[in-house]
Amino acid sequence: MEHHNITPQSDLEGILFDESAEPKALPLSLLEHITSGFSRGEEIGNGGFATVYKGMLDNGMVAVKKLFGTVDLDEKKFSEEIRCLMKAKHKNIVRFLGYCADTQGEMVDCGGKLVLADVRQRLLCFEYLPKGSLDKHITDASCGLEWRERYQIINGICDGLYYLHQKHIVHLDLKPGNILLDNNMIPKISDFGLSRCFDENQTRTIASKVIGTMGYLAPEFCSVRQITVKSDIYSLGTIIIEIITGEKGYADVANVRQAIHSNIKA
Repeated sequence: MEHHNITPQSDLEGILFDESAEPKALPLSLLEHITSGFSRGEEIGNGGFATVYKGMLDNGMVAVKKLFGTVDLDEKKFSEEIRCLMKAKHKNIVRFLGYCADTQGEMVDCGGKLVLADVRQRLLCFEYLPKGSLDKHITDASCGLEWRERYQIINGICDGLYYLHQKHIVHLDLKPGNILLDNNMIPKISDFGLSRCFDENQTRTIASKVIGTMGYLAPEFCSVRQITVKSDIYSLGTIIIEIITGEKGYADVANVRQAIHSNIKA
């Protein structure tokens, strides 16, 4: 990597504390350093395609998402995720700080024979949110989050999703595990790995396969793989039911009404 592309730790701190700063390309060496070499002790999340690590700076913390090296990385998909993240700047969307696309030639074993192969490292850097994901806070309606907190979270998710749709971004994997909370329990939508950025006049497209998380997918997407903003609205409705009732899965309407009534009386 050329010298002029190297961003020192102080520059990353500058981006973190200046909300008007644009995300930058970050060197792999910096992300390795702040995560203690992607140490297991710094892991704060693990999914099907990536591991998220806590990155320690001199004056703050960040979250570093490292895509699995074993996954056949689709460069177009990675670029699309970055494009969506660069467009999404809102108080209810996790702040994107930078990215790393590093490729190096390494000798690897291929059927007992050493060959020179390109090893790709693809990483994304975000603000660190200490309260973790919403799914860890959803409990039975009789305990856990107070009603005002639930309303604040629902309202924040709605604001963030409305902003995304105004920017022609369809999230496609909206669920409690992809909604992070800051110290004030303000929700921020995260994980744009499956998102689609539509052209200004585009309203729908067809996916090549069903993607997302079962239980949050709209029926029309499961049946004909049609992607529209309605796909996210269905997911939003499911999340609201979970926040109100404290239950996962498809809740009966009567249970939702009872949960609302109980919270209002409380």
